[in-house]
Amino acid sequence: MDFVNTESVNKKRVVVAMSGGVDSSVAAALLVEQGYEVIGMMMRLWSEPSCDGRSPANRCCTPDQMADARRVAGLLGIPFYVVDVQDHFRQTIVQFFIDEHAYGRTPNPCIECNRQIRFTHLLERAMALDADYLATGHYAQVVHTPDGYQLRKGLDPNKDQSYVLHVLDQKKLGKVLFPIGGYTKPEVRELAKKFGLPVASKSESQDLCFLGDGNYRRFLQEYSQKASQPGPILTSDGDELGQHEGLPFYTIGQRKGLGISASEPLFVLRKDVARNALIVGPKSELGQQTLLARDVNWLNGRPPQQPIPAQIKIRYKAQAIPGEVVDLGNGRCLVTFHEPVFGVTAGQGAVFYDGDICLGGGIIADGVNALDNTAVSHQTAPSLQLADIQVLS
Repeated sequence: MDFVNTESVNKKRVVVAMSGGVDSSVAAALLVEQGYEVIGMMMRLWSEPSCDGRSPANRCCTPDQMADARRVAGLLGIPFYVVDVQDHFRQTIVQFFIDEHAYGRTPNPCIECNRQIRFTHLLERAMALDADYLATGHYAQVVHTPDGYQLRKGLDPNKDQSYVLHVLDQKKLGKVLFPIGGYTKPEVRELAKKFGLPVASKSESQDLCFLGDGNYRRFLQEYSQKASQPGPILTSDGDELGQHEGLPFYTIGQRKGLGISASEPLFVLRKDVARNALIVGPKSELGQQTLLARDVNWLNGRPPQQPIPAQIKIRYKAQAIPGEVVDLGNGRCLVTFHEPVFGVTAGQGAVFYDGDICLGGGIIADGVNALDNTAVSHQTAPSLQLADIQVLS
């Protein structure tokens, strides 16, 4: 296909965040086809040194990925640049991942990366090139309405990424494009073939990008002094059943691999960082009907003045659960589910939807007193547990 655009109907400049994968490559090709002035840009991110002292490339920017992105850019006839953000990524995302686990939380680094790297640092780089937009290969959609911009789910329910994009605001929504949000993954691969892109059948990246081997337990053992500190496994009543190997190595709702025996199946209920204790109990104690979210962002810029019904996702791949959201001010809100839910995990995102419209979201807090007017950041370690706010529901 000829990508030379002699009579462009749209002279707006777009920087495309390219990764060498099929999604961002098709996003770039679509924008070229639509007549934009397109610039490809790839971030070089931090990765941990290998055992022989050399630094293997981050999974999002391996030499092969970079070569593929450069090759696609050449095929499309667009400029291609590499931006070094290794130090910034190490300080803001990797250290965040380490610190959150030290506090007994289970973070989603993709959310924080979108907040601090992709749609802040990279967006600023794009604007410095006098670009009108930053485009990415996310499966999501931005719709401009009379009331402002809306973030909506991607067309493909199996690939929708609006969950990790809830950190955007109105200003940023007006500066981003998601060209493949209205396509399914199979359709994107077909488009790649149509455009003659060499990445059409390329497999998708998995796991955390900065882990050389994908083993987060091994990574935390090497980079966090607190990760491997053993401690007691306790029931809610305080009975000790055994010893854990380090709080970061367990997940809320986990049943297997606890190394304890009991007359009934026991699950991980929560992590008591103050006592370095893993709290376990029967499934009946695992269900939870309320949660507190911090660092809440409302995409329309206007927190609701009254309780609103919503569907809430508590994990990226989780089904949305019906409930009610009450804004508490100071970036916090209280979520009440219609039925008890399992697997509510401090550090994960709680994202609110009205059908396909993403209303906003925040980070699940781990025991913040909802009557405290102090906003909590990931740098603090509150002592209360989520169960303590049940009385407010």
